[in-house]
Amino acid sequence: MAILSEINLYPIKSCAGIALRAATLTRAGLMSEQIYDREWMVVDEAGVAMTQREHPRMALIVPRLKADTLELRAPGMLRLDLELGLPDPELAPKLSVRVWDDTVLAYDCDATTAAWFSNYLGVPCRLVRFHANAHRAVSAKWTGGVAATTLFSDGYPVLVAGSASLADLNARLVAAGRDALPMNRFRPNLVVSGVEAFEEDYAESFRLGDALLKPVKPCPRCPMPSIDQATGEFGPDPLDIMQGYRAKPELDGALCFGMNSILIEGEGQQLSVGQEIEITLAF
Repeated sequence: MAILSEINLYPIKSCAGIALRAATLTRAGLMSEQIYDREWMVVDEAGVAMTQREHPRMALIVPRLKADTLELRAPGMLRLDLELGLPDPELAPKLSVRVWDDTVLAYDCDATTAAWFSNYLGVPCRLVRFHANAHRAVSAKWTGGVAATTLFSDGYPVLVAGSASLADLNARLVAAGRDALPMNRFRPNLVVSGVEAFEEDYAESFRLGDALLKPVKPCPRCPMPSIDQATGEFGPDPLDIMQGYRAKPELDGALCFGMNSILIEGEGQQLSVGQEIEITLAF
């Protein structure tokens, strides 16, 4: 029986996640306490997204949801509290920002916040928040023409991975004399247990209560899985082991782990760790 074993929300793109016992599933991704997955993003002076790929210490920026603030902590820094209430969409300072090939409107967070991130990362940067009037569509090439949106994720609103898939990879790493890796190296939103390794690759859909998630694209892996999320440092790197069996021809040989997914029905469905998932295979 397939079980939802982890729920992870990442309020700020490329920063640490928050492990949750429950969350709301929306078309834009997971949401908890009215905060959405990848609702915030760090950008450089040109308004381009900054990620762990170039700034691995972003992994050590740890968010915590409180009553009316998002609390941020990082090594050597005083605590920073972000107001959770949305700014006025007409009056608040705005920036045009870029995440991959998409340019979208964002709220520009204040100078104090910009200074905090700039001091910690050692480069001029700002924190922005997805604007209430912004719209970012996912690529219809992979959704079969189904319209779907996301915020500041790399491309899709929900990433699903299987715990058996990680166990399979870890067995190969250990056999090669390497350390096993935790799931946080792959930063999934939902982790499924009780299924065979990489069964998520072949799923037509995931049914969670009244919600229907459709996996649409294998998730290509950049160097980020080589970043230790506990130290913000590179190593060990699993990509050479993955090269032997996780290259996807449909993605020009990209090494993949997890499935990017979109919500087909069930907007607002509450998810809970431990709930059953009905998986329909695509064959």
